[in-house]
Amino acid sequence: MTDRIAVVGAGQMGNGIAHVFAQSGFNVTMIDVSQQALDKGRVTIAKNIERQVKKGIIPPESQVEVLSRIDLNMEIDSAADASLIIEAASEDSGLKFRIFTDLDRIAKPGAVLATNTSSISITEIARRTSRPDKVVGMHFMNPVPVMKLVEIIRGLATSDATTEYVTDLSRQLGKTPVEVNDFPGFVSNRVLMPMINEAVYCLMEGVGEAEAIDQVMTLGMNHPMGPLALADLIGLDTCVAILQVLHEGLGDPKYRPCPLLRKYVAAGWLGRKSGRGFYSYNK
Repeated sequence: MTDRIAVVGAGQMGNGIAHVFAQSGFNVTMIDVSQQALDKGRVTIAKNIERQVKKGIIPPESQVEVLSRIDLNMEIDSAADASLIIEAASEDSGLKFRIFTDLDRIAKPGAVLATNTSSISITEIARRTSRPDKVVGMHFMNPVPVMKLVEIIRGLATSDATTEYVTDLSRQLGKTPVEVNDFPGFVSNRVLMPMINEAVYCLMEGVGEAEAIDQVMTLGMNHPMGPLALADLIGLDTCVAILQVLHEGLGDPKYRPCPLLRKYVAAGWLGRKSGRGFYSYNK
């Protein structure tokens, strides 16, 4: 088993990734520049574990054991002893490039550097390191403890050994790894984001109210969640960031973020994490 996993970022994706690795018996260091984010991430993990116990997914006695495998740290250098480091920071290319430059400096020579990016080029990220063969995409789905897919994305230089390593690890987590190539948005968001964007256009143009649009997709297309509710779960700022990558990377105007989506982000209506998006989440 891998000695230690490090996860950079304690947000909804980062704490979910830390959770599933710890649940599968791995020791994890969860790293964030904010102690508040780390504490909040740990609370989220504890609540999710409690939910799993109530549903009978894991036994009650494992609750303390899983949490005990997760260390919190504000210093990126704490990832130095990890065999696998997974970056799960905001969907911002500049930020990710800086993180990978730092990770390449501090990580031990054999360590694999993975990114949970939703859309940004693995090849471009790998270029910021001296080990492009050991850089790979591991795109987990939200919520991580529930969703089975891990999209494995190979950069131009990613080696077969690195791909096999993260594929095997994904299976150890009880996930289903699916390998795709390095194009903007990969498969998941190249298909999903245009649907969400079109739903926002329907709302903006008065084709239907948010509830009506979502009900058409849940009841008519058998989707578990409507596209606008899903956008709120993902984060509207993240949706805009992914659409911008698609628009710039593929040059097709069909990926242009809907003006209403941009307006909501400008207003700070980011979805569930801000308490308001297409729906209100304030209690």
